[in-house]
Amino acid sequence: MLRKLLATVLLLCIPYIYVFAQGCVAIKHFSTCSGNPNSSLQTGKGYALLSANYRYFKSFRHFRGTHEEPDRVANGSEVINYSHSLDLNLTYGLGNRAFLTANLPIVYNERSSLYEHGRSERHSSYSQGLADARIGFGYWLKDISTAHDANMSINLGVKLPTGNYEATSTFYNVGLNGAEEVRPVDQSIQPGDGGFGITLGFQGFKQLGTRLSVYGSGFYLSNPKETNGTRTFRETLNPILENESIMSVTDQYSLSAGLSYSFFEPSISLSLGGRFEGIPVKDVIGGSLGFRRPGMAGSLDPGVTYMKDQMMFTLNVPVVFYRNRPQSLTDLETERLTGSPRAGDAAFADYLINFGLTIGLGNKEKSH
Repeated sequence: MLRKLLATVLLLCIPYIYVFAQGCVAIKHFSTCSGNPNSSLQTGKGYALLSANYRYFKSFRHFRGTHEEPDRVANGSEVINYSHSLDLNLTYGLGNRAFLTANLPIVYNERSSLYEHGRSERHSSYSQGLADARIGFGYWLKDISTAHDANMSINLGVKLPTGNYEATSTFYNVGLNGAEEVRPVDQSIQPGDGGFGITLGFQGFKQLGTRLSVYGSGFYLSNPKETNGTRTFRETLNPILENESIMSVTDQYSLSAGLSYSFFEPSISLSLGGRFEGIPVKDVIGGSLGFRRPGMAGSLDPGVTYMKDQMMFTLNVPVVFYRNRPQSLTDLETERLTGSPRAGDAAFADYLINFGLTIGLGNKEKSH
C-alpha cells in the first residue's frame, strides 16, 4: 500500500513541480514552493524526502498573440534561449497532515540573438548561479494514514530574492562606435527577480480504480514589488519603449490535471496530463509597470515513473500545443496613443525534458 500510494501521489504532482514547462522566454524558471510535493503524503512526523529535479528546454519559436512568425526562424533573426535548471528540494513531515518544504534552484542559461548585438551579428549572453529559493508550509485535508483513495493539500509559501537579478554579460556592437559593453542580460535569463513573493497552491488526487487515478494541482505566485531597478536598454532600441527601461517583478501561475496508471505493483507508472501556465499582463497586488513579456502556454505532459524501495526516478517530456503572447501594458498604451496596432513577441519551446530523483530519509513506519 505504501509504494502504491507513493506512486499515485508522485504522478499526481510531477506536473506541479515543473511549472512553466513550455519554455517561453516570457516565463522565468520557477518551481513550486512545496518543494517536491509529489511524495508529501509519505512525510509523516520525522520522515523526509530529498529530491533533485533537472529541466532543459530550447525556446526559439516566436509568437505575437497566438500567431506564429515562422519567418523569424527562416531568416535567422530568432532569439534562442537554452535553459538548464536543477532544483534541490526537501520535504519534512510535521505529522500526518502538516509538512514543511524548501527549494534551492540552480540555473545556467544561454541566450543567442541578433537584435541585442547591433542587429548585424549573432552573439550569446550568459547567466548562471543560484535562483530564487522558496520555503513553504503544506497541510493535507485528510489524515495521510487513512486517506489512500483521495486527498487534497493547501500550500502556502514565500519566495526569497536569493537569485541575482542584475546578472550581466558582454554585448557586442552596442557601445560608442560599435564597441562592446557589459550590460544586464535579458529578463528571461536573469536568475532572480529581486522581489519577495507569496505563493498559494493546492494539489489533490482521487483513485478511480485499483491502478488508475486522477490528479490536479495549481498555484499562483504574487510578487507585490513593481520593479527591481535593473536596466533593460530597450529604450535604446525604440523611443516608445522608454517605460520598459527597467525590469518588472511579475506574478506567475500554473494549473494542471491528468490521469496516471500503475503497472507491476506499481514499480512503473505512466501519466498523461495537461498544463496551462504563464505570466499575466497585470499583477494581483502592487503595480505592473516596467518591462515584462506576458505570456501563456498549454502543453500535453506525458510522464513515466520507476520506483524501488524509497527511491523514485521520473521522466516527463511536456509537448507544447498552445502559445499566446498577449499585449503588454506598453503595447496597449502605445496603441491607444497612436491608433496603430502594436504587439510585442515572445519565443517558446517545442518541448522540455524533465528528470527527477527522489529519496526517502528516515523510517517509513513513522509516516503511517
